[in-house]
Amino acid sequence: MTTAARAASAARRRLLLAPAAWAASLTLAGCGFALRRAPEMQFQRVQLKGFAAHSPLAQELRQSIDSSPDTRVVDSAAQAQVVLEALTDSRDRGVVGSTATGLVREFELRMHFKFQLRTPGGQELIAPTELTQTRDLSYNEGVALAKQYEEASLFKSMQSDIVSQVMRRLAAVPKP
Repeated sequence: MTTAARAASAARRRLLLAPAAWAASLTLAGCGFALRRAPEMQFQRVQLKGFAAHSPLAQELRQSIDSSPDTRVVDSAAQAQVVLEALTDSRDRGVVGSTATGLVREFELRMHFKFQLRTPGGQELIAPTELTQTRDLSYNEGVALAKQYEEASLFKSMQSDIVSQVMRRLAAVPKP
């Protein structure tokens, strides 16, 4: 096949595919498809309180709150409309399975986050709520470094899931 014939063939294919692409874009536009956005909250200023220094969960929460359209994290309760207080923020792992010789074969990773939301005056908007995530992690000493990375990845995934749940709860709170 000559280059001119290939070019003509490619042009015909583009002409045939253009209406299909156009129809697909109209279908997506008509169904209400939209990219996921940060939830909109009924308050503009939030204080994060009770988190450990350099808490990865607090950092991800701060980023998520700051990415919402009109809500920002502030440092003092005097500036805040609401206070998100961390009551418990813990990660741990326990042995679930081992061999007859005592070698670990499986871990259970756990992440607990208990929080409450209140106004600076003390009015409770969200009662103390506990969110828990667990994941199982198979283990093999032969690939210990890879399993460390997998564990870190699983904890990051659990943390992101907890942050998403907290953000949905914050979006459901009526205006204080």
